[in-house]
Amino acid sequence: MPLILTPPEIEALLLSLKVSGVAVAAALPFALAAAFALANRDFPGKILVDGILHLPLVLPPVAMGYLLLVLFGTRAPLGAFLLDHFGIRFVFSWTGAALAAAVLTFPFQMRAIRLSLESVDPGLADAARTLGARPLDRFFSITLPLALPGIVAGSITAFAASLGEFGAIITFVSNIPGETRTLPLAIYTALQAPGGDVVAARLAALSIGLALVFMTLAEFAGRRARWGTR
Repeated sequence: MPLILTPPEIEALLLSLKVSGVAVAAALPFALAAAFALANRDFPGKILVDGILHLPLVLPPVAMGYLLLVLFGTRAPLGAFLLDHFGIRFVFSWTGAALAAAVLTFPFQMRAIRLSLESVDPGLADAARTLGARPLDRFFSITLPLALPGIVAGSITAFAASLGEFGAIITFVSNIPGETRTLPLAIYTALQAPGGDVVAARLAALSIGLALVFMTLAEFAGRRARWGTR
């Protein structure tokens, strides 16, 4: 089995890395805000909100892809509005693949950040407040730096999960070479072609290697986070 990837396989790899990177970066601000609200605030319906935000972990990816299609399809109210007024089209586009990956992996980031925020000693922020530090100052100088290992661990885990996302992407943006065909979709395509077992095996091995690398990095970051709270 050749170790050198063919141009279409390299294209799928680079697209996967781009989609995953954009997905993590786009979801991070929302994950940080949600984690901060859940970790530091009590409000009516908090348990329900927490459950809704974790839905992508338990819903079938195909169902999430269908919901995205209903919301952001070119004939859907929101999708048509974005297309007509801003020229933004998610369907059949790599940006749609990034959106699907961001939604599916959002809970990974949120949960890791929340656990990290909950481990921060509230006495540090109280001490800073008595010294005259404003809420934003306390957040950026105390809370955020102490939560940074959890943010890194969550982002790496979400990136690794995005690399393996299949159901939501193929349902929402289809399987278009060079546009939406990420590594998992390339493996699926190879399995549908006569004699494509070798290609599928090579791409599967590449996917396993990437997942192992990023999950190792996430575990390392998680350990750093636990060491920092001792």
